[in-house]
Amino acid sequence: MLAAATVYGFQDAGTPSPVLGLLLPLAVLAVAVPLSRHRPGAAVVLVNGMCALGLADAATPANAQVLSLAVLSCLLGARVAEARGPLLMLVGCLAVDVMMCAVLRVRPVWWFYTLAVLPAALLLPWLAGRYVRGRRELVREGWRLAQRLEERQHLVAERARLAERADIAADMHDSLGHALSLVALRAGALELSPDLTDRDRADLAELRGTIADAVEHLRETVAVLHDAPDPTPASDPAPNRETGATAAGPAHDTVEDLVARAVAFGVPVRWERRGTAPTLSPLVERGLYRIVQEALTNALKHAPGGAIRLRITHRTDRTHVSVVNDAPTGAVTAAEGPAKEPTAGIGGRGLTGLRERVTVLGGTLRTGPHEGGFRVTADLPHQVTSRPRPRGASRAPSPRTDITAPESSARLAVARGAARRRYAAAIAAPVVAAAFFVPAAVLLAWQLTTSALPPSRFDELTPGRPRAELTPLLPDRPYPYPPDHARSAPRPPGTTCEFYRSGRDLLDEVDLYRLCWSEDRLVAKDTVPVKNQ
Repeated sequence: MLAAATVYGFQDAGTPSPVLGLLLPLAVLAVAVPLSRHRPGAAVVLVNGMCALGLADAATPANAQVLSLAVLSCLLGARVAEARGPLLMLVGCLAVDVMMCAVLRVRPVWWFYTLAVLPAALLLPWLAGRYVRGRRELVREGWRLAQRLEERQHLVAERARLAERADIAADMHDSLGHALSLVALRAGALELSPDLTDRDRADLAELRGTIADAVEHLRETVAVLHDAPDPTPASDPAPNRETGATAAGPAHDTVEDLVARAVAFGVPVRWERRGTAPTLSPLVERGLYRIVQEALTNALKHAPGGAIRLRITHRTDRTHVSVVNDAPTGAVTAAEGPAKEPTAGIGGRGLTGLRERVTVLGGTLRTGPHEGGFRVTADLPHQVTSRPRPRGASRAPSPRTDITAPESSARLAVARGAARRRYAAAIAAPVVAAAFFVPAAVLLAWQLTTSALPPSRFDELTPGRPRAELTPLLPDRPYPYPPDHARSAPRPPGTTCEFYRSGRDLLDEVDLYRLCWSEDRLVAKDTVPVKNQ
């Protein structure tokens, strides 16, 4: 396309030298266009050299290479990310063009072309190319962000699955662990009954061993489920809208039912409730149930046979729970082996999970030895005072799982800001250029039009008449940019010559009128052709 424009420009201009006007520009394009892919700055410098060489043309400074210069400058902006290097290179090209005008001492139209057309062909397409590059980077960054969001959604789904595993583990501990402890306690009590035969005692001992194995298997299963990578669940287990129960545990079981079931299995529990029972939040009600269940389970496991005291105190806005068990009696064991100090429950996670549950509800939990036994106390609000978090969310610090990653948002904001700045520059640069070049163009047009002397008035000028009489026929000011051959033309001795344009045409070179004065008297007048004959 650029080669076709070069050929058309050569034919239209009628340049006498096909080597300089056609072959050399085509050769430069054949090098510059492929070079622009990897060295776009060097390609712009080559084509700008052709434009600078065109300033030496005596007919016109314009040539078809200004189109090639604009195209390659646009590619420079689109292919180079940084701005400082290309901008310095473009300024250097303009400096070369201005130096070429100064060396050749060209006429004003050449200067105007150099200071208006060439900067526009260099800077404006470069800004447009940078804007295109900024938009392309913005779109590319948006797709990258979309891909990261899709990957993050898969990650959130996987973490939700792992969180569900952790919830299953907690529910198995809370429900099955408590039930198995009660069964083991009951089997141990029956084993000591005097009415049983040796065969019955052997069967009960085998049953108790089987239960102990089941507890061990449960501990291993809970450990496997809990030891998955730190899950950050995406959502809470869905509570029952009427009772607040989660998927685990009896939906309508209460603390009274739990204590009654333990007493029926022979657990020595004494409990009391103080104050008027308030209307508790479903989550708080289930939390209260889990506190009592966990405390009873630990007491049966680590202090079998010891008395258990449960007290629930309802205050104005909070409920206080206290579960205290005495030291083990050693008579009955829920599993083989001596009694030991309470730990965190099955897999070491019972009290830890319970503390997390209470913290999420906005309450406090305290555990520790008490008078040879163990005490668990909790203080719960009647309504949830903090946003519930999924169980297991605070077991260990975990990475953020926001749908929009901060680093992705920052990168997208940077790309958007760069696109906006380039768009603003693409608009502001023509405005600034217009603010600089339009006054210069207006000044040049004003000088050209106010120094024009119509041929009819030139004919009325008679040598020998004083300036005062001829002033009404003269333009406001002489032409300030006569060519060198006009300045060096022979003149009458002792005279001062002024030049005036013979027409008001701003886009074409016209002949000049020369008036020579001596002591404010017109001595001679003649016509200087626009081109030196």
